[in-house]
This record gives sequence, structure tokens and C-alpha cells, in this order.
Amino acid sequence: MSSPSSAAVLTAVEVTPLQSVPGSGLQTGSENDSPKPHYKDYRKLAISSIVCGISCIGIFALINSVKAREKSRKDPENAKSYSHKAKRLSLIAITVWVGVLVLIPMLMALVSYLLTLIN
Repeated sequence: MSSPSSAAVLTAVEVTPLQSVPGSGLQTGSENDSPKPHYKDYRKLAISSIVCGISCIGIFALINSVKAREKSRKDPENAKSYSHKAKRLSLIAITVWVGVLVLIPMLMALVSYLLTLIN
């Protein structure tokens, strides 16, 4: 029941390559599209370092994170530098805060122990 013209149309449809990535709406196939390097900006890590770390260091991390996102398309080398600074400052802020939380009770226990030895 199918005519030869409908078979030709089906074959033409099957041979035609996709021009877009399914679900994204982005066009593919152009050879001039060179993906620019996109560096992580560590914004979530910077915000968590403000909340769960030393806030003043976390704010500097967030500033560097914002700069990394702004520079990611225009100047990838500076974006990489800002991204690295944001990550480093965030980790420093969280590490220092955890260190303070651990050291204060330990120092209090040590002072308490030394005071009991004196008496």
C-alpha cells in the first residue's frame, strides 16, 4: 500500500543528520564553534565559606568567584586565576574555622587539667 514516493521521503528523512542537540535547542555541525574554556567559579563553595567559615575571608572568596564568572568568556587566563583564588580562600576560611572549633575546647581542657595539677 505504500507508494515509491513515500519510501523515498522516508529514506531522505533517515539520511538527514540532526542539526540540533536533542533537548538543548543548540545548533551543532558548524565547524567555527570552538568552545572557550570555562573555569569553575566556586560560587557555592565561597558562599558556604561565608556561612560555615571565617566570614571576612569568605567574602574575599565570593568577590573572586564573581570576578571569575565575569571574566570567563572575555579573559580566560584571568578567570582561571580568580577561580583558583576563590577556591583557595574558601578552603582557607573553612579550615581556619574548623581549626578554631577544635582548638578552643582542646585548650580549655588543657588549661583545666593544668589548673587541677596546680591545686
